[in-house]
Amino acid sequence: MGGAGISSFIHGDKRVRFCMGSSEDAIAKAVLETFDSLPAKLKPVKPTAEIFQWNSLSGIVAIKGHGRKPECLSLGTGIKCIPIDQVAQANGSTLHDWHAEIVALRTFNHFLLRECLDLATSPDKISPIIRFSDLDDLSEASGLQPFSIHDDLELHMYSSEAPCGDASMELIIEAQVDPRPWSMHDSDEGTPQMLRGRGGFAELGIVRRKPARADAPQTLSKSCSDKLALKQCTSLLSGCTSLFVNPKNAYLKSLVIPKAQYSAKGCDRSFGTSGRLKPVADREWYGGYSFRPFDVRTTDLEFAHSRRSKPTPSTELRTSNISAVFNPHIQEALILGRLQGRQKLDPKGASAICSKRMWKTVLQVFAAMGMPALLQSVSESMNVRKLKESVLFADRQRVKDEVRAEALKGWVRNDRDDFVIEPD
Repeated sequence: MGGAGISSFIHGDKRVRFCMGSSEDAIAKAVLETFDSLPAKLKPVKPTAEIFQWNSLSGIVAIKGHGRKPECLSLGTGIKCIPIDQVAQANGSTLHDWHAEIVALRTFNHFLLRECLDLATSPDKISPIIRFSDLDDLSEASGLQPFSIHDDLELHMYSSEAPCGDASMELIIEAQVDPRPWSMHDSDEGTPQMLRGRGGFAELGIVRRKPARADAPQTLSKSCSDKLALKQCTSLLSGCTSLFVNPKNAYLKSLVIPKAQYSAKGCDRSFGTSGRLKPVADREWYGGYSFRPFDVRTTDLEFAHSRRSKPTPSTELRTSNISAVFNPHIQEALILGRLQGRQKLDPKGASAICSKRMWKTVLQVFAAMGMPALLQSVSESMNVRKLKESVLFADRQRVKDEVRAEALKGWVRNDRDDFVIEPD
């Protein structure tokens, strides 16, 4: 214990002080404590004086009502993504992108789908996050989804690192001994609006793709800065979840990151109304979508497995290959986007948050709710690409198209992974 308003908790193997009056610390603490509660197989190898495995951590936190304790609804760890030449082989069963922020978002959407299924199966059940939509929620202009997130619930995100891409470019520049911008990779010539990772960091406010290393295999996974920027318009809902949950209350209130990872200039440019998203500021769309910017806030709390937590300057840093997945319904350890211990083509290696298994849950919700017309529409579409082009996603797709055309220019769709939706 310290002075007034200061308390502490055990994180990793250390006692960590935090400010009890800080909502940012409380949000970070909710995610850090949830991670600490997970089994060892979901964590990096215990550090030694010689070797320290690091990872990135993100989580979605809910605060329901004034003064209520934040609750971690989902978390994810991870720092890699799939090369473009392997996307077609994924067949919906392998994650394309397992950066921590993206794992946390996918896991949050899995949680929502499971809550929808539980309510559809047992209407008397009370969910901590969603409810059946009432008549005031339903209209073609504001959305016709059968479920809505509770009106008194706020959603926040904690990340142990600044989002890769535009929001962290100042941090990259400041860390360079040689301030000259890195040149573009050969394969990026001719695509100046779609730079590779950190390459050409003199260009700011643009869409970038992962990974950061110039010698790594090429991908079409957009940076976390770009994906979170788009979420300010489409909400946290994924495509399949948007079929059931109204987007109105599904926007982030804040993103909390460590002070050491915060660049006001980078975050304002990447996410703010005066930066690259200015063309869509104050925009509202059909279907309940609107531009809802989140605040970027800071915390003094650090993740025990971040790069900045290594015990000594001489300790060797190594990246952890484990990606942890958690929500109240699931706990998984992934390696290279699939369940740990499963072979690459083993059907049992598909994570609960992969596209194929998420769409299977969609079919279960349709069936439980007695929605034969929608169930038939999805079944007849046969494959995901055809389904995403259907009228079911017209409102959401219009939002994405406008934002990409006016604000996030240079966005190249990563739609090479097409697969058939099959019920269990």
